[in-house]
Amino acid sequence: MKRGYLKSSPHFFRLIKIALAVTVVAVMLLAALVPAPLQEQANLARVPNPVKSAWFLLWIQELVSYSKYLIYLVLALAACFLALPWLSRSAPPQHACWFPRESRGITRAALLACVLVLSLTLLAMFCRGANWQFVSPF
Repeated sequence: MKRGYLKSSPHFFRLIKIALAVTVVAVMLLAALVPAPLQEQANLARVPNPVKSAWFLLWIQELVSYSKYLIYLVLALAACFLALPWLSRSAPPQHACWFPRESRGITRAALLACVLVLSLTLLAMFCRGANWQFVSPF
């Protein structure tokens, strides 16, 4: 074992395998239960109102509907997620830990960004009607 490195096998990889299996099963169940939002072939004479993006891009469409300059927030968020491994200034950990106390701020910021993206996606998917107006989902 090299000096300064932690042995991660088999304990850490066992957790990764379990997380992968749970994720694959969840995605397969969702794919089987939730129908794909496919529409008929595109027709320029009859454009749907509103034209919504795919579900994984709806949060960006929702942000841009408020202001076109909010696309820079999306780009900044992407840059922050790309730089995430280098944002922590703490020393290398002595043992494996999912949410270490030293990087609590970074963990909270990442979770906040995920909650924001999910809430904007749900808002755009269920609370937007004709002409991109708010409608009640109930």
